[in-house]
Amino acid sequence: MIQKFFKRIVEVLKEEYKFFLTLLLCYIVFTFPVNYYIVTGGGISNIDSRIKVENANQSQGDFYISYVTELQGRVSTYLLSFIMKDWKRVSVDDYKYEEEEKVEDIEFRSDLDLEAANSKAIYFAYHLAGKPCEEISTKIYVTSILKDYPSKLKIRDEIIMINDQKLKTIEEYKNYLQTLQPKSEVELTVIRNKKEKKIKTTLYQYENQNLLGVTLQQIKKYKTSPNIKIQFQKRESGPSGGLMTTLDIYNKLTKKDLTNSLKIAGTGTIEEDGSIGEIGEIKYKLLGAEKQKADIFLAPTGENYETCKKVKKEKKLKIKIIEVKTIEDAITKLENLKEN
Repeated sequence: MIQKFFKRIVEVLKEEYKFFLTLLLCYIVFTFPVNYYIVTGGGISNIDSRIKVENANQSQGDFYISYVTELQGRVSTYLLSFIMKDWKRVSVDDYKYEEEEKVEDIEFRSDLDLEAANSKAIYFAYHLAGKPCEEISTKIYVTSILKDYPSKLKIRDEIIMINDQKLKTIEEYKNYLQTLQPKSEVELTVIRNKKEKKIKTTLYQYENQNLLGVTLQQIKKYKTSPNIKIQFQKRESGPSGGLMTTLDIYNKLTKKDLTNSLKIAGTGTIEEDGSIGEIGEIKYKLLGAEKQKADIFLAPTGENYETCKKVKKEKKLKIKIIEVKTIEDAITKLENLKEN
């Protein structure tokens, strides 16, 4: 019986081999990767489950992070992007700092950006809420190698020391470099692949400034009271959730309820000075918030806010858009919602 079954399969394959070869070829062609991401839309996600604060105050409404939906670039999705009205092609090269970078380098930088955003969110939320927040460590990583300034450093290197000088912040490293002779050789102690390593490299000069020829990112860790734990999903990365993360933490630390029983979405980075930085693809994030019936959308001041106003008018959206410049500005405007 089994022999007859397999014999019949062989016969069918022989008879229809051209058809099956065509199917296989189509599959290979249409799933072949291309150098693009395909943006297909936006949405919002409740941030509450990602942030756990000990003895947190409860709110009547919710904060939501806005996101864009990206498909991995394949021949099939690339071709569909010319047909689907709201699909957008974004070259992988747009995410690169330098042409030689790999996708893994982009993903590392994006993950690090999320970690840095969460760190700054904790700092600003706790300080604005008047809660204890003590810095306990800072790690500094190489996130890109500048094309015109070749370096022996590599992306993912954690810098420990320069010339046996252990410094705490990127600013301290920059200031120290300016005390050295131009084009002099420096020795860096780094952690690479979990092993400590000595690297010698030459300083470069640009506009009378000594440079290592790399970009750096710092991650600060804090000891807080009450305790906090932030856990984003693995597929979530990048710095654009900084604003909403800060607001949610602040709301959990204070007795004020900034949500006013509303569904509040938004986007924007948190910079070192507390200002809110602009982000890409804000049109898709706004439309996603409208589609999922958010009451308010917080937009960074500048081009992001102007784009949101334009899209709201063109699409006749019902969602209320609030322009925000700093984290303090965002808090004040949400507090004023209740008064108004």
